[in-house]
Amino acid sequence: MALLERVATLVRANLNDLIEKAENPEKLIRQVILDMQNQLLQVKTQVAIAIADQHLLEKKQKENREKEAEWIQKAEMAISRKNDEELARAALDRSLSYKTMAESFAQQVADQKTQVENLKTALSKLDQKLAEAQGKSEMLIAQARRSRTARKTGEAHAALGSGKSSDAFDRMKAKVQREEAVGEAHAELNGDTLEDRFAAIEKEDEIDRLLADIKARRTLTA
Repeated sequence: MALLERVATLVRANLNDLIEKAENPEKLIRQVILDMQNQLLQVKTQVAIAIADQHLLEKKQKENREKEAEWIQKAEMAISRKNDEELARAALDRSLSYKTMAESFAQQVADQKTQVENLKTALSKLDQKLAEAQGKSEMLIAQARRSRTARKTGEAHAALGSGKSSDAFDRMKAKVQREEAVGEAHAELNGDTLEDRFAAIEKEDEIDRLLADIKARRTLTA
């Protein structure tokens, strides 16, 4: 039945593999536990129904066995009291009908017992799996987190080892240095303003005046 197939799937599930592959381990483990609890409740219900059906079939089997025995007694009574063979044959025919029914119910009882045992086994396995999942849930979640962290750390180390990060840093450094050089060049180009040129002329004039004064004093002392 579909229920037993779903239970078998849950029982066979490798919790470690499921959680390691999950993007959200906490959500997955809680969902798995919830699924197991729901399936466990359904299996318990089916076990109860199956046992009730088994008891009903056993009751029907017993009733038909009793009817079989009852009609055999009637056949005996027809012979012993009335010596009525025809009546005895009719009673025996009826008893055979009940015997056939009893045998049919006996087969159904056997099949039902097998079904009950299968359900009980599934219930026991699922109950154990649920207990395992509940007991290991926090450990499995922590394990998944460690695995995810280790994977991300490894990816980061791999990225550093490939030189991508250092290359990006070097490119950024070169860009900053170039911008600084360009800025300095602009400063140099813009430094020779009109005011600077007039200041240079005034400086040359002052030098010429001072030089003339020196020459004049030298002539006076000569």
